[in-house]
Amino acid sequence: MTLQGAIDTHVHAGPDVRPRKSTAYELARAAQAAGMRAIVLKNHHCSTVPLAAALSEALPGIRVLGGLVLNHAVGGFNLEAVDAALRMGAAQIWMPTLSAENECAYRGHAGAGLQALDEAGRPRPELVAVIRRIARSGAVLGTGHLSARETAAVVELARQEGVRAILVTHPEIDFIAMDPEVQCALRGPGLFFERCFCRTGFRRDWAGLAADIQRVGVESTVLATDLGQPDNPHPVDGLEIIAVRLTEQGIGTDALRRMMVENPAIALGLD
Repeated sequence: MTLQGAIDTHVHAGPDVRPRKSTAYELARAAQAAGMRAIVLKNHHCSTVPLAAALSEALPGIRVLGGLVLNHAVGGFNLEAVDAALRMGAAQIWMPTLSAENECAYRGHAGAGLQALDEAGRPRPELVAVIRRIARSGAVLGTGHLSARETAAVVELARQEGVRAILVTHPEIDFIAMDPEVQCALRGPGLFFERCFCRTGFRRDWAGLAADIQRVGVESTVLATDLGQPDNPHPVDGLEIIAVRLTEQGIGTDALRRMMVENPAIALGLD
């Protein structure tokens, strides 16, 4: 399968706080050359919306989309930051990632992170306000690095508030490790599981990833890379590798197209 029309909903590029494989311009050029339809730039520390807009204008034929991750660097569940990003055209608003208490605790820094739920297990008021703003905008809600329990609560709230599309961020990563049974329970219209490139730190090899896709469903899966780290493949190469590895595991061309072309376009509101 070629990458013609493919969309990667989760890529990292420079400039960034961390070293990256390529600049955002180089990445967008490579995606354009491969015939991809769109990429979504993600940065854990700042909005990627202005950069994405500039690249889309500079590079006809490829949509470069941006968003905002609600980490400490932007004030956490900061409604003003969310509103500004959405008014500028953010395609996706992610829940906390590096600043999520779930990840902080996993890395030995318990108590340093942001939590979606209060002590009684209820969504925090500031989270509710953010979810309502995302719902009004029509943007995608990304679940970030919240725990599986928090993710389920956020999904329930998002559905109540009328959020159009939800991407459950890499449920296979070590510090989320969402059980397939939980994924099956969360399935529903407008919700997609964003399954990323298998590597160290993820609890699924290619056979396990294929098994999860077959169990939870092609119709609820988006394939993305989450690549851009210096020691990993280039994101465009990584997307090709995903297609090859899953083909080897018995995933057919029609299913790959559904997960790499059609589902991400639906999630992002491009179709």
